[in-house]
Amino acid sequence: MAGITNVAFRQLCAEQGAGIYTCEMVMTRALIERNPKTTRMVAFGPNESPRSLQLYGVDPVTVRKAVEMIVDEDLADHIDMNFGCPVPRVTKKGGGSAIPYKRRLFEQIVRAAVGAAGDIPVTVKMRKGIDDDLLTYLDAGRIAQDAGVAWVALHARTAAQRYSGEADWTAIAALKQHLDVPVLGNGDIWEATDALRMVDETGCDGVVVGRGCLGRPWLFADLAAAFKARAEGREPRDDERVLPHLDEVARIMRRHAELLVAWYTDAGEPADEGTTLRPEKRRRIGAEEHGCTDFRKHVAWYLKGFSVGSDTRRALAMISSLTELDDLLGGLDTDQPFPTSILGQSRGRTNSPARVQLPEGWLDDPDDDTVPSGADLEHSGG
Repeated sequence: MAGITNVAFRQLCAEQGAGIYTCEMVMTRALIERNPKTTRMVAFGPNESPRSLQLYGVDPVTVRKAVEMIVDEDLADHIDMNFGCPVPRVTKKGGGSAIPYKRRLFEQIVRAAVGAAGDIPVTVKMRKGIDDDLLTYLDAGRIAQDAGVAWVALHARTAAQRYSGEADWTAIAALKQHLDVPVLGNGDIWEATDALRMVDETGCDGVVVGRGCLGRPWLFADLAAAFKARAEGREPRDDERVLPHLDEVARIMRRHAELLVAWYTDAGEPADEGTTLRPEKRRRIGAEEHGCTDFRKHVAWYLKGFSVGSDTRRALAMISSLTELDDLLGGLDTDQPFPTSILGQSRGRTNSPARVQLPEGWLDDPDDDTVPSGADLEHSGG
């Protein structure tokens, strides 16, 4: 969800339904070195609550310093430790989903975070393991629980699977049986009905949504309605499903772009210095262009399944201003019901399984707690 769960998208989702919305994953060293990109990534909206900050790091000392900084400067209300990222640039330095294999190092990192956090809850998100032959989630879950985390979330795929195939919900059930702390399930939550089915099949205490909300922030309203029905002892009715017509989708798209522009404006995004406009006007134009450019990647997700011509889709994915967006949205045939044929289909990133890139000798000894050389030195902020 890198590049997705910024302040604007989190606010948009929160306007739809209840939940905890976590910021993009940031590196602990980048945080303590006050990398400008990282500082921006850990910003929260003025009314955002709880402020949920997601960290990853490989060195327990650096992790402790980062969490101490979060506490001292009141940067967040919740810290989520990411041990599930399968991206090669993260795992090849020992980060993300590579860490739980190193049991002692994993324990030291989690204990460092929990110990420094004080009253701020620390949670852990992880995968089943490196691959099907190197499953770590039961041991890692127990270690995290003993270290004092508030809950453990499991993405029921291995790192080698990346985002391919189907999530193995039986692993979530096994982890739930194995631990006393709450267990949250993640993987293949495309609809509210999927969330209910996961709870039924695994006994998990809650769900974590990732790719399922891409272009569908109203999924959280659908989830809230489904869980409310369950709390009332009944199944959700079809007329309680949140399936917006295209006119409502267009309104949400406009709201998303508007929030992105506001976010870039508040961040002081610079514009072209060659213009003769006054600084505040120049900054506004630069922020609007940056916000609309950021919005472009969401267009295909929002319009999936709707009858919208290829020329219009292409134009929407190239907008540079809110006026352009308004003109294009105004030309849509918005009297279209939600395309139910796409319900349950995957969204966002899909790829093939691949060998996990790891530091040299990483698998030699799971009890080796040596921090890989240079693990925290090269970063882009998140």
